[in-house]
Amino acid sequence: MNSLLISDLLPYICLIVTCLTDGGAGISETCSIHSIKSKEKDSYESVLMEHIRMNGAYWGLTTLDLLGKLDTVDFNEVVSEVLQCQHESGGFGGNIGHDPHILYTLSAVQVLALFDKVDVLDVEKVADYVAGLQNEDGSFSGDMWGEVDTRFSYIAICRLALLHLLDKINVEKAVDYILSCKNHDGGFGCTPGGESHAGQIFCCVGALAITGSLHRIDKDLLVWWLCERQVKSGGLNGRPEKLPDFSSSWEVLMAIQRNILMCATHGGFYISSLIMIDRVHWINKEKLAKFILDCQDIENGGISDRPDDACDTYHTYFGLSLLEYPGVKAIDPAYALPVDVVNSIILGIKG
Repeated sequence: MNSLLISDLLPYICLIVTCLTDGGAGISETCSIHSIKSKEKDSYESVLMEHIRMNGAYWGLTTLDLLGKLDTVDFNEVVSEVLQCQHESGGFGGNIGHDPHILYTLSAVQVLALFDKVDVLDVEKVADYVAGLQNEDGSFSGDMWGEVDTRFSYIAICRLALLHLLDKINVEKAVDYILSCKNHDGGFGCTPGGESHAGQIFCCVGALAITGSLHRIDKDLLVWWLCERQVKSGGLNGRPEKLPDFSSSWEVLMAIQRNILMCATHGGFYISSLIMIDRVHWINKEKLAKFILDCQDIENGGISDRPDDACDTYHTYFGLSLLEYPGVKAIDPAYALPVDVVNSIILGIKG
């Protein structure tokens, strides 16, 4: 296989987005591109994804936006369902009736950003919820139960930047904590002393990029570790001795090439990191592209983590965003949103 089958990809994403909503809310009864019936909310697939519907909506809807097909959904119903997941605390749950968490709150803001509807939020309330999760050492907890992870630091910084409210937190302490999680190999872990991993590196590099702190890392040492993640198949793994997975590739590539896009899963996270620090030429992009194309299910249209595995919306989103396919929107490596969406929110540039 040597080309991306967009005609197969679109109906797959329409189907997944339909399945990820509660009984099809937010999706027309039939997709306006392909007639796809809504899944019942008590179906096996729907139950399995109940707790991550907010994340799934972000992955699926962003994929549709990259394809220029976001108008295949009813944005009023999407916005309504997102808002039903918000709690009095200001945070959002992964689904209606689920507890709030910093992860789902970011996805909620990202979904609203896609539709240019962030203004429906009480942004101060959302920002206060995020700020309340910052700890004395600058780290962030994911929710009221206190788990700490550099992923949450990135999520907090990314969300508050999208809301123009970074001053709600102690940015200096947040940056210092992230830097304390840097290892001797140049990578970053989830906490100080934690193993370097492409996913954590994407989060840390993304947070440092947003806060203007990339000058505080040894870029060449970090990129050396990241480039070592590419294996013979062209794919990238998230850490040494693991199988290649193109979501890791996204994480890595976005970090290496930051200056290319910012001035304008695990493999995926790898690529994202390379983009953000302008070192994407250190890997073989042609072999990576072939690896991603080999991951597409030519019958169902989606993309999987590696060849012959089952496809899913998460890997479909990150795979599509990496390929720079003609007609597909560019993705911002730090915010993980289409560039035109970020330009509109951050810079006020309407595309």
